[in-house]
Amino acid sequence: MTSKPGREASIYLAPAFVLALLVVLVPLGFVVYTSVYSPAAGFSLESYTALWQSALFRRSLLTTLEISAMGAGLSLLLGYPVALHLSRLAPRTRALCMILVLVPFWTSILVKSYAFTVILGKQGIINSSLSWLVGSEVHVPMLLNRVGVMVGMTNYLIPFVVFPVLASLLAIDRSVYRAVEIMGARPPLVFWKVTLPLSMPGVLSALVSTFVMSTGFFVIPALLGGRKDVMLANLVDFYTRETLDWNMAAAIGVILLGIVTLIAGTAMQVQKSRATARGA
Repeated sequence: MTSKPGREASIYLAPAFVLALLVVLVPLGFVVYTSVYSPAAGFSLESYTALWQSALFRRSLLTTLEISAMGAGLSLLLGYPVALHLSRLAPRTRALCMILVLVPFWTSILVKSYAFTVILGKQGIINSSLSWLVGSEVHVPMLLNRVGVMVGMTNYLIPFVVFPVLASLLAIDRSVYRAVEIMGARPPLVFWKVTLPLSMPGVLSALVSTFVMSTGFFVIPALLGGRKDVMLANLVDFYTRETLDWNMAAAIGVILLGIVTLIAGTAMQVQKSRATARGA
């Protein structure tokens, strides 16, 4: 006598569910609890009220959203051509090139950020090369500002753009391209009318994933950014290490989680609506 499929699935999924409960939900619940409870005041929303009245928090929130949007958009602009090129290669050559796309993951983000300080600094490789070419001292500001943050973020995020976009491009039926070529469409028109629209699921997935990851970046803005590039993760570090205000730090974490959940949920609804429209 065989067991029901639902019961079998529950047996296999139970260990993963318990692990997720212990590793994710329990610490998350403690963070939410810390954000609304303090030994002195008991349960209250004082931390959230103080944050909303804080100009530093509002500025950091806007900076976080701005940097995350810029990082996601720039990563898409740089990663889409890479994915498009990979989709046109032979399978074996594509596999070898995909290894090169994964190279940024082979080094710690902390080590890479320090390496960028050597490359982008006033006496770094780029400025030294420009000075040698021009014949005079050149100091292009690329460190401790938004430029350095974007360089570090795109270096980390591009693989998260390439793979979902590549999956969408490979899923496009080749007969569609043959049909539009027979109709006399030129390559630019084929791209705008066929390739880009059919790859939008991968584009949307890449934008959402890179934006969500960008909101939690700490090391890159801390090492490569300036005073105007303080993100919410850096503000959490400030409250936990400098002021020792764990309630405020936990409240920031909860707000950041809410923003990420809202964005991810909206993206899922958009994807579901697109899938429903295609099915109709």
